Amino acid sequence: MSMKAPRGTVDILPKDAKKWQYVESKIKDICNRYNFEEIRTPLFEHTEVFSRGVGDSTDIVQKEMYTFEDRGGRSLTLRPEGTASVSRAFVENKLYGEANQPVKLYYFAQMFRYERPQKGRMRQLNQFGVEVLGSDDPAVDAEVIDLAITVYKELGLKSLKLVINSLGDKESRTNHRNALIEHFAPHKEELCADCQVRLNQNPLRVLDCKKDREHPAMKTAPSILEYLNEESRNYFEQVKNYLTKMGIDFVVDPNLVRGLDYYNHTAFEIMSDADGFGAITTLAGGGRYNGLIEELGGPNTPGIGFGMGLERLLMALDAEKISVPTDEKLDCYFVAVGDDAITEAVSLIHDLRVNGIQVDKDYQNRKMKGQFKSADRYQAKYVLILGENELENRVVNLKSMETGEQIEVPIDNLTEMVKEKLQEGKNNE
Repeated sequence: MSMKAPRGTVDILPKDAKKWQYVESKIKDICNRYNFEEIRTPLFEHTEVFSRGVGDSTDIVQKEMYTFEDRGGRSLTLRPEGTASVSRAFVENKLYGEANQPVKLYYFAQMFRYERPQKGRMRQLNQFGVEVLGSDDPAVDAEVIDLAITVYKELGLKSLKLVINSLGDKESRTNHRNALIEHFAPHKEELCADCQVRLNQNPLRVLDCKKDREHPAMKTAPSILEYLNEESRNYFEQVKNYLTKMGIDFVVDPNLVRGLDYYNHTAFEIMSDADGFGAITTLAGGGRYNGLIEELGGPNTPGIGFGMGLERLLMALDAEKISVPTDEKLDCYFVAVGDDAITEAVSLIHDLRVNGIQVDKDYQNRKMKGQFKSADRYQAKYVLILGENELENRVVNLKSMETGEQIEVPIDNLTEMVKEKLQEGKNNE
């Protein structure tokens, strides 16, 4: 039997994990600057959270969810997206009662979707997302978009394209919905099976169909922008004005509808224009979802957010040939020769680590030459050498692997001297 990772999943090995850690730490720093706080929700939820929160007519609910029954016969689903889970937590924990409003949250979470695996789209995917709950100020929409753009720009991406649209309020959507049904009804039998169902359930999603995108009726379909009432138009104009004030370029696309049922007013996607990125260009997407909190049993609470695939973010960095700075060098490697020196080294290494110094040693009983080779492989900045003579004199030889300089350091002063040398190295960088 061949033991392999399940289809649609990958292992993130140590050499790659450092890239992930850098990207995640950068994003956390940006979220802190924007005064967002982290939330962590369960890996699985009651299935109703997603069927009600995401929408019965979506591909996620109809085709892509990993759903199972527990021993009590309850239907549970592995989390396919983040907004419904965060909204459920918001309602259950009464975060709408917090003194500071709106509630601004971010998360890093693994999502699970049963779809055909392809580059950048796996069945287990890692996502960063934000949600702002408790404000219908268009400035919040602009801030959320700005945060996403800032993440990409501060990581070095340049080939970015922001596409926005307005889906309008309930009245606007109802009028547009009726116009879409009237427009597509004569062509219903020409559409794919999914769109024939969508036409009655959620006709807006017909515009999002990948199978029927070249159908002539798509090009002449009524635009949502034609059906925005005055309030919705004013809202959209304010969002665009705020983005312009922040110097954020955007393109308005009336056909951008997003794939989830809960969106209204602002919808947006950020895409990569980098050569070689691939046919699927979307990096992140989101929008406003006033009404979702009520659907999950909470009070009338407006919300907006986005989801950003971390795999696709790393792909975009590779496409633009942006190297992620990761410190591959080990601070110190301890070379100990002789039983007594090896025993003493255990205590010294412990003290160094407790004092914030990165250090490792040999665990393969190698001779001194082999230990130095190991230090080279770890790209150690310094090697600490303790043999019988050094132990007798209560000193450690501290050797710089860059310059070859070697000095004797009293054992009692070792931690202080290593700190000093490492700081000198940082100052000289």
